[in-house]
Amino acid sequence: MLRFIMSRVVMAIPTLLIVSVAVFVLIRLIPGDPAQLLLGDLATPASLADLRARMGLNQSVAVQFGIWLRHMLHGDLGVSISTGQPVLELVWSRFLVSAQIVVAAVIFASLVAVPVGMIAAWKQNRAPDFCLVGAATLLVSIPTFWMGLLLLILFGLKLQWLPVVGYVSVSTDWKAGLLYLAMPVLTLFLHEIGVLMRMARASTLEVLGLDYITHARAKGLSEVTVLTRHALRNAFGPTWTLIGLVLGHLLGGIAVVETVFTIPGLGRLLVDAIFSRDYPVIQGCLLFVAVIYVMVNLVIDLCYPLFDPRVAAE
Repeated sequence: MLRFIMSRVVMAIPTLLIVSVAVFVLIRLIPGDPAQLLLGDLATPASLADLRARMGLNQSVAVQFGIWLRHMLHGDLGVSISTGQPVLELVWSRFLVSAQIVVAAVIFASLVAVPVGMIAAWKQNRAPDFCLVGAATLLVSIPTFWMGLLLLILFGLKLQWLPVVGYVSVSTDWKAGLLYLAMPVLTLFLHEIGVLMRMARASTLEVLGLDYITHARAKGLSEVTVLTRHALRNAFGPTWTLIGLVLGHLLGGIAVVETVFTIPGLGRLLVDAIFSRDYPVIQGCLLFVAVIYVMVNLVIDLCYPLFDPRVAAE
């Protein structure tokens, strides 16, 4: 077990290094001069040269990467061109907003999708299975921005149960904050429940065809006991892996939902930074999302032995 944990932690280190290199190179491939962007069109050649020297842009790419990596390891991701705030502080505050939506949506979707997917597998090729698979396919097929607009029209404009635009922090006013987060969470919940339910159904079908399940049924155990005591743990392993992938993907790709509902989260910050060509913020957001994605999948790998006895045995 200890060897498994250490191997996963060691494997995450080169992954993070490769990610940092990729982010650094991608930002350097963007056309334009960061110094020119900072000083504006009226900058003199002398001021441009002085700023390039202070930013290290007159050094080789390898030296620039070394300087940036050293600052990054000390928690310094630079300063936003648009607001003048430290990038790490800005990214972290927006990430906390996005995390509330994503984590809540994934938890609710998992709690519903796993048992429903197992029921669909148990009733394979019968009416409940067809209905559940059809509903899951429909939910997956609807884009999140369209789902969000439909919820805005229904709950915001027609029924007027929930606020349409704006955002209130849960820490400031938890009741109003929950109302503003309800539709974004519901949007992601409806989309991801289809993804997770199909995976839970597929993995359960695979497990139900194994010999030990046949043996359990031959002993006279009820179907509920077979599903909960024998099938659930082994069937949940692949679904757990997908939950980690979904969680990491949503933390980096929630920009569309945040734009629809005007939520000031990490995705919205990245979109605004791209439009304003705020290179330090773009670089900080990309790096932060990549690191979070790697760390989430590392945690998923470390928890995998809890659900798959074969991994624990190895």
